[in-house]
Amino acid sequence: MELYLESAILVFVYMTLFFLLATVKKNNSIVDYGWGLGFVLIAVYSLIRSGNYNQKTLLVTSIVAIWGLRLFYHILLRNHGKPEDFRYATWRREWGKWLVLRAFFQVFMLQGILMLIIAFPIVLNNSKNIGNLGIIETVGFIVWIIGFFFEVVGDKQLKEFIKTRKTKGSIIKTGLWKYTRHPNYFGEATMWWGIFLIVLATKNGIWAIVSPLTISFLLVFVSGVPMLEKHYRDNAEYQDYASRTSKFLPWFPKKTN
Repeated sequence: MELYLESAILVFVYMTLFFLLATVKKNNSIVDYGWGLGFVLIAVYSLIRSGNYNQKTLLVTSIVAIWGLRLFYHILLRNHGKPEDFRYATWRREWGKWLVLRAFFQVFMLQGILMLIIAFPIVLNNSKNIGNLGIIETVGFIVWIIGFFFEVVGDKQLKEFIKTRKTKGSIIKTGLWKYTRHPNYFGEATMWWGIFLIVLATKNGIWAIVSPLTISFLLVFVSGVPMLEKHYRDNAEYQDYASRTSKFLPWFPKKTN
């Protein structure tokens, strides 16, 4: 509990710094840069602070670092030099004079709280001084690899499609995107289910299920899938694509008549 409290203080300071930078830059999209790096910070801090260097702590810290650094680099390349993301730009207009206050609590502090909830298995795992890898941990690692594959490959396929498409509003329907409309989001949720399995055998590890449940709920029902689906609601090509393609879980597309 002490290590988790220290992580909470660390996240508060970390997100406050990102808030100050975003306020100066007048671009709340900056918070997206901090998402992946925040988990890396929590993982590395909890590992060093506990001093528990065993197979499970090193595995979880390593895969979180790989994922978080890759995500940061991906978002940096995608957003650098571009205006504020449409989601934050919309809130900027709607919040008016309350923009700074609401951004602090509803964007930065809220993401910090969610980060702490999702990172719970990391801190729990790194607080234990006994951690050998067995069958369930191996299965969890394989699940994590599957999720990482979907996120990385999905992002790469989308990036290549955007670079070569002839019409700005055209929709990617090939590769992993043929089987799910959101392979990158599916991949992110799957990775946290993998981490949960790795941590499950740890004492009180069952409580780590709060992490994949939270990220899955957020991606499917709150900030991930719904916002993008709403963004394309007037795109006829996307609506046709959506009628044939699985929303989240990968599956074979429906046959057209």
